[in-house]
Amino acid sequence: MKFISPKTDFAFKKIFGSDQSKDILISFLNAMIYSGNSVIQDLEIIDPYSAGDVVDLKDTYLDVKAVLEDKTTVIIEMQLWNVEAFEKRVVYNLCKTYGNQLKSGQGYFDLNPVIALTITDFKLFPSTEKVISSFYFQEEEDHLPYQENELAMQRGLGGFPHERLHQDKMVFVELPKFTKQLEELESVVDKWIYFIKDAPSLEVIPDQMREIPQLEQALTIANQAGLSVEELEKIRKQEMFWEDRRGALSLAKREGREEGREEGRLEGREEGREEGREEGRLEGERSLLLRQLERRFGKLTSNAIRRSRRYANALLEALNSQDLERLSEAIWDFNTSEDLLNWLQEHSN
Repeated sequence: MKFISPKTDFAFKKIFGSDQSKDILISFLNAMIYSGNSVIQDLEIIDPYSAGDVVDLKDTYLDVKAVLEDKTTVIIEMQLWNVEAFEKRVVYNLCKTYGNQLKSGQGYFDLNPVIALTITDFKLFPSTEKVISSFYFQEEEDHLPYQENELAMQRGLGGFPHERLHQDKMVFVELPKFTKQLEELESVVDKWIYFIKDAPSLEVIPDQMREIPQLEQALTIANQAGLSVEELEKIRKQEMFWEDRRGALSLAKREGREEGREEGRLEGREEGREEGREEGRLEGERSLLLRQLERRFGKLTSNAIRRSRRYANALLEALNSQDLERLSEAIWDFNTSEDLLNWLQEHSN
């Protein structure tokens, strides 16, 4: 057996966000948010993935979204690398999801909690070795939950037994901090994290994984033998995209440091080093984007696509770091080269 990596956008959606993924997602969320306790009993997956989405599936920040039985919304994201202002984006997505619940004429009483679960393939909090970290509103000294009165009222009305279920919070799972090997896995939490991090290293479904029916089901979905040619091609392209992106960022940082040091030596000024680092980083990002455009639209044969390449060469030089980042995220939203041209023209003003 060969298993796909759950880290890619497509694979993550197929495993956790399909119509048949309900029980899988319940088990996974209980493990990541509630230490394996069966707090979540039911949920509804919003905009579930279906096989027909494979051609037009678009990369987005938000991978999977579900509403629990108590109307709490959970947004789940898989993030492969750290980008500028990533922490702010997580907070923004949580707050936006929270605020967007209200329709015209509704009052604040109709607001329900939002939980943002983020799995990162990098270390986000270097000051702790905890694999899973949770954040929510509380009083600074006495650590009282901000929504204490509401929680007390809910318990009095026979609400859910786990008080944290009714609070807005952010949960982060940092995969690089998880170092257990297969034979060391004990809890359901361990096994789910191992699945996310190391599924491609497995050759069969291990016995300790079969002990959890939902995890066995997830591995069955992740088995390459059960995927169509189109699905496997989608995964291959996304994996190449991520590796290109990761390599370009690493190269840009290295070239930026080298050019910055050389420029600083020649000019003897601090601004020389800073300019060198920045230019090296931007050049690496531009080179990556050009390769991604080639991969996205194939060989540059038609007039429209050749114009896209000319625009890209000219306009990428004028894009700042923020616009380059936006373009790298928008590439897979383009269905035609004209979409690319429109984007470049809009952001070149």
